[in-house]
Amino acid sequence: MSERRKIRVAVVFGGRSAEHSVSCASAGLVLGAIDRERYEVVPIGIARDGRWVLTSGDPARLALTSGDLPSVEAVATPGVSVAPRAGSGAGMLAVSGPAEVPPDFGEVDVVLPLLHGSYGEDGTLQGLLEMTGIRYAGAGVLASAAGMDKEYMKILFAARGLPIGRHVVVRERDWGAGAPAAERKRVLDEIAELGWPVFVKPARGGSSIGTTRVTGPADLEAAIEDARQHDRKVLVEAAIKGAEVECAVLEGADGGPPEASLPGQVVIDPGSQFYDFHAKYLGEQTGMIIPAPIPAAAAERVRQLACAAFDAISCEGLARVDFFYTPAGGIVLNEINTMPGMTPASGFPRMWAASGLPLPELIDRIITTALRKPAGPR
Repeated sequence: MSERRKIRVAVVFGGRSAEHSVSCASAGLVLGAIDRERYEVVPIGIARDGRWVLTSGDPARLALTSGDLPSVEAVATPGVSVAPRAGSGAGMLAVSGPAEVPPDFGEVDVVLPLLHGSYGEDGTLQGLLEMTGIRYAGAGVLASAAGMDKEYMKILFAARGLPIGRHVVVRERDWGAGAPAAERKRVLDEIAELGWPVFVKPARGGSSIGTTRVTGPADLEAAIEDARQHDRKVLVEAAIKGAEVECAVLEGADGGPPEASLPGQVVIDPGSQFYDFHAKYLGEQTGMIIPAPIPAAAAERVRQLACAAFDAISCEGLARVDFFYTPAGGIVLNEINTMPGMTPASGFPRMWAASGLPLPELIDRIITTALRKPAGPR
């Protein structure tokens, strides 16, 4: 790392997934809070068609509103493209464009990949960065892939004895055009055994995009087809009555065990049927109560289970773990997000702020943790 300049951080956002706009909003919050006295920021957007471009670093242009969802295309610097390439020392990004781009501009010390969903949070970007020798924050290839695929996430949780809800996986061979009618009937029968309502969602999606709450068999097939527009593998989960509770996790300092924040309870906008995309990011009355109004013993159990989930998939850096707290006092683990939303409405930064770690210090810790990791595969 050069001593002649600040630590250079490439903040990468956007991407090809359906969560493109959420990623842009996450970048907006981080770009507005990162310590510019300590870090030099290189804002890099991945457009919906996969192009890597240099972008504006203006946080105001990345705000998430109901009338104008942000995009990389809207903030791209004309004529400047970026691509990862192998190098020695600092990570290398090949920057091409106008002559005024500094020759060493592509030498970055670490990548902060604020990408959500496929082609970013699922291990694909992490593998690319490892191939090119560029350090990056967050989970490695395995944890990113397992955290993205809800089927295998739940398999790993179950193997560690963690409490998960009942679910059915609908695969392409069970449901696609060539699937036998008997297989489709078997899947529908298994889903019916879960009881109603159920939640139908893409197995490798996020932000509740493509998710439908289904109250009976009449709407089930349409909901599966809707989820299949986003992923050919679909997860159907039994509804769990209870409060939605989240907990933020950070990799332990100096190689120690993971650390959990105060849990928070989600308050859903009354106009939403469930915690869908609109409720999460645009609902005026959606919020979070921190700490969650649950018994102290239950809150401590949530924190323990959040750290156990983090370890179960070999996660690194940061994560948000989601639970249900039932009326009987039970705790059910729903899922883990290896690159949680960092928007103004997101629970991850809010829970850490309430736990005594404000956003600039949180970003600093995430970057510092990444810089301390040895080179090579995670």
